[in-house]
Amino acid sequence: MRKSLSFQSCVRYFKSIVLVLLFYPLTALGAQGHITVKGQSITIKEAIQLIEKNSNYVFFYNAADLKNIRLKNINCSGTIDKVLKEVFADTGITWMIQDNDVILKMNKTESVQQAKKAEVVGVVTDARTGEPVIGASIAIVGTSTGVITDIDGKFVIQANPQDVLKVSYVGYTTKEVKVGNRKVLTIDLAEDAQALEEVVVTAYGTGQKKASMVGSIQAIRPAELKVPSTNLSNSFAGRLAGVVAVQRTGRPGADGSDFWIRGISTLSGTTSPLIIIDGVQVSSADLNALDPEVIEGFSILKDATATAMYGTRGANGVMIVTTKSGQNLDKPIINFRVEGQVSQPTKTPKFVDGATYMELFNEAVKNDGSSDVLYSQDKINGTRMKLNPYVFPDVNWYDEMFNNIAFNEKVNFNIRGGGKKIDYFSSISVNHESGMLKNRSKDFFSYNNNIDVMRYAFQNNINAYLSKSSKLSVRLNVQLRDLREPNRGVDDIFADAMNTSPVESPVFYEPDGVTNHVKWGTTDRLITAYQGNPVAQLTTGYNDTFESTVIAAIEFEQKLDMLTKGLRFKALGTFKNWSKSVNKYSAGWNKYLLDSYQLNEDGSYSYTTSRVGNEVTTDLNNAIETAGDRRIYLEAMVDYNRTFGKHDVNAMLLYNQDELVNNVPSGDTGSQRLISSLPKRKQGLAGRFSYAYDGKYMAEVNMGYNGSENFAKGHRWGFFPSVALGYNISEESFFEPLRKVVTNMKLRGSWGLVGNDQIGGERFIYMPTIDLSGKGFTTGIDQNYGLNGPVYTRYENNNITWEVGKKINLGVDLQLLNSLNIVVDIFRENRRNIFQKKGTIPTYLGTGSTDVYGNLAEMKNQGFDLSIDYNKAFSKDFYMNFKGTFTYAHNEITKYDEAPKYAFQSKVGQSANVTSGYLSNGLFLDEAEIDRYNQQMGSTLGAGDIKYINVSKMHGYDDDIVDVDDWTWIGNPSVPEIVYGFGPSFKYKKWDFSFFFQGVAKTSLFMSGFHPFGDNSLRNVLQFVANDRWSPTNQNVDAKYPRLTRKTSLNNTRTSDYWMRDGSFLKLKNMEIGYTLKRMRFYVSGSNLLTFSKFDLWDPEQGGGSGLKYPTQRVFNVGFQMTFNN
Repeated sequence: MRKSLSFQSCVRYFKSIVLVLLFYPLTALGAQGHITVKGQSITIKEAIQLIEKNSNYVFFYNAADLKNIRLKNINCSGTIDKVLKEVFADTGITWMIQDNDVILKMNKTESVQQAKKAEVVGVVTDARTGEPVIGASIAIVGTSTGVITDIDGKFVIQANPQDVLKVSYVGYTTKEVKVGNRKVLTIDLAEDAQALEEVVVTAYGTGQKKASMVGSIQAIRPAELKVPSTNLSNSFAGRLAGVVAVQRTGRPGADGSDFWIRGISTLSGTTSPLIIIDGVQVSSADLNALDPEVIEGFSILKDATATAMYGTRGANGVMIVTTKSGQNLDKPIINFRVEGQVSQPTKTPKFVDGATYMELFNEAVKNDGSSDVLYSQDKINGTRMKLNPYVFPDVNWYDEMFNNIAFNEKVNFNIRGGGKKIDYFSSISVNHESGMLKNRSKDFFSYNNNIDVMRYAFQNNINAYLSKSSKLSVRLNVQLRDLREPNRGVDDIFADAMNTSPVESPVFYEPDGVTNHVKWGTTDRLITAYQGNPVAQLTTGYNDTFESTVIAAIEFEQKLDMLTKGLRFKALGTFKNWSKSVNKYSAGWNKYLLDSYQLNEDGSYSYTTSRVGNEVTTDLNNAIETAGDRRIYLEAMVDYNRTFGKHDVNAMLLYNQDELVNNVPSGDTGSQRLISSLPKRKQGLAGRFSYAYDGKYMAEVNMGYNGSENFAKGHRWGFFPSVALGYNISEESFFEPLRKVVTNMKLRGSWGLVGNDQIGGERFIYMPTIDLSGKGFTTGIDQNYGLNGPVYTRYENNNITWEVGKKINLGVDLQLLNSLNIVVDIFRENRRNIFQKKGTIPTYLGTGSTDVYGNLAEMKNQGFDLSIDYNKAFSKDFYMNFKGTFTYAHNEITKYDEAPKYAFQSKVGQSANVTSGYLSNGLFLDEAEIDRYNQQMGSTLGAGDIKYINVSKMHGYDDDIVDVDDWTWIGNPSVPEIVYGFGPSFKYKKWDFSFFFQGVAKTSLFMSGFHPFGDNSLRNVLQFVANDRWSPTNQNVDAKYPRLTRKTSLNNTRTSDYWMRDGSFLKLKNMEIGYTLKRMRFYVSGSNLLTFSKFDLWDPEQGGGSGLKYPTQRVFNVGFQMTFNN
């Protein structure tokens, strides 16, 4: 008969670091005549209880005699006398056995010695975070006396002043402290870099010892993901080696980062990694909604060793997140955290004032000879002098609609506890975000349409231990999102601020006492369809959006030691349901023009207005939209893990199937809605076998065999194997002379195949599609009779199959001086069979507009990633950690079905994210230069226009005309090829301080959509345009902006290196200072605090365009956290 008792202890590193579970296995076997006792670091009382439970013996003793006897490692077998001799060795305890009664007695000498000792009270805390260390061992050196810390990290021990206490715990450096005359001790333990992160979560949630890993896997401490942001992905950039991440917007509720593992390796639509939370595939939005407080482990699977097992889903890398579980505790651990944030734009574009705008408009009209009426000097002077806001308006539309700050709040409450049979973890998070928009709708109407986001997240995990060898786990994650926002797109609102003239009209005209609606100002310089008013468009409506995501998982685990030791079975079933409903409310608005005005004798102005068109109703109209889907995932796994002497063997076999159903089928036609309603199904097998000898030599073989409905019969199944080898060279005897410097050194290498079936964005892409009324003709005597006939819009291709990537990874893990950890990986992936539309079929073959698809393209992606982690305790009060990462990932297209006009325009040899455009050569000096230069780019040229290089002639083609065909590939990719981060953290007594820099390089952005005035618009003018432009009075051919034109100049607005900017930057991404007082911690933090970049018009992380979209935010955060027992 076997009894298993599991005692789990939580160690919390820097700001609630990755929890490391300690297991205290206790076993006692035997009948009344033969007893076996085994246990690691168990108390005498626990050993007694174990013997009592598994035999007929009953013990009688004074509990005080056992109080200060330290933990022991016990492994003995035999009769009761033999076992008791081992258990009570060096304790001073004697015993007497009468029938089934065992009577214990403390030796008098030992009792007298203990009586002389004084009581010492102490607490053991984490040197980095100041949080208590639970289960730490406290032993008096040279004696058998010892205790362990309780749930608060406290201990009580009897000791003499000359005694030395030895304090140890897994994951920390052992420390010795002399008692002296102190009655109260505070002992800080520093992290032991060599023992940290011993177990890393790998494919399908299985744990693997870090020392024996041969794949490229990075685990990050959850505490490092705690940044002042409501989106988890905003903490990735620079902190995760191998992860490329950029934050393109600061919009509340949608300000998460775009991220890729080791860059982009495909031209297909799906480039993002697979995300798994507790075994469930989720979206990036689900990941962003996760509070770092609930995360137990976070791993990035980068090479084929782990990702091959996911087959269809793991081609672009895998992120695996596990949430916290309960613990067997006497009292539950309760944690509470509250934060308040103030955010402001990192940078916003600046516009010219109204009078300057009019002067520039007049200059533009003269430059291109437009027929527009010039602004009079009286109008310009009146605007500059601000004589009357209705007659001479000068509206800063941005300031009319936006605040400079917004306020956000976050609260998290979680509790962790349980007993021997059931344990639990429960968390509740509430986030409130408000936008930068001014509440202008309340100035005119009864409703508020500012951005307001409420997010609620609930995590509940329960483990039920059904027997000694079986466990049932239930996990429930619920996310609720309640959003109110204007019914006009937020980015459109920002664009409106740029696209509207500041001087054509006021926001609204004064009420006249007769009109019962708002008299919104507009302009007659544009036709009615293009007349706008940003405030009117902002305020006349709102959307209420409610989203809910429910993720439920049930997992059963059964140890099969009765069949063979180390064998285990696990089954997992998950259900995820996402639903979204949007209530849209919108109304019209009435436009008014200024008809006439006059100056009164008192210096005031009188004016008259007229409405444009008929009166429009301002009643709100309502429309409802819904969306949603549900996913069911089933998994069954058998694994085997056993050690035979120096041989470690691990094997796993897993079956899974996945079904995704659209709750609200969509499409323009009945057939599209039918296809949308069909479930998407996948299934597969995964297997792994690994072997390690003596901790030195390691080998691992993985495979995935997966089926996908996206392909025709005969092509639906793909086999994806991988092989990896590892060599712990530092474990060799010949390495001994170097070990003082090179503490650890491991060499790794892997090769494998990964598959991707998400290749077209459509269902059943191998099948043909037919438009039944696609083409028609007209006939009849009077040409009055028409017929339509069916037309193929896509041809059949049953040979479409898996996109396959071949991944190679070489890595080295180094530890120097027992404190500096360095991990370097070099990687390369060759992706073949990439899905592409065929581009080499001439139209004269009769295909017309019919699409032909196939596995036609190939590309490669290569680079390296590096991580550095340094830990140093300078004294008992001062500790430092430094972390740095560097990632370089460059992709290149190696095969592409295309028919470029010129060879240099081929995509082959180019990055997938490089932009096509023209090469500029300054500005034209005068008309004479234009006449000599044969440039035809779609508009009439003038002095001050951009001059382009004849690229085709530069490449040897006989072409003397510079035209629209002279484009080439320019700049660096829009997705950064280099991402890096670095920063230290310090702990001094109760204070902690950290900062982190993050940067990107080898990326370009292109400015567009900001050019002044334009066709059918009166776009405002950015200040930099006014400051450095070509003009008749400043004929600088190197000016930053060409000549102004009233109408859009096709020549000057084409994508070219003239508008290309270096998108690299370095940011002070995060900074935090905190103070810990007992169980409380107070802290102040910030993000996006400083930006260093050659580009200074807006935050370069937002990318190209006009800069007028919701800007990234600079956040200042104040927080309070408390941990206590109930």
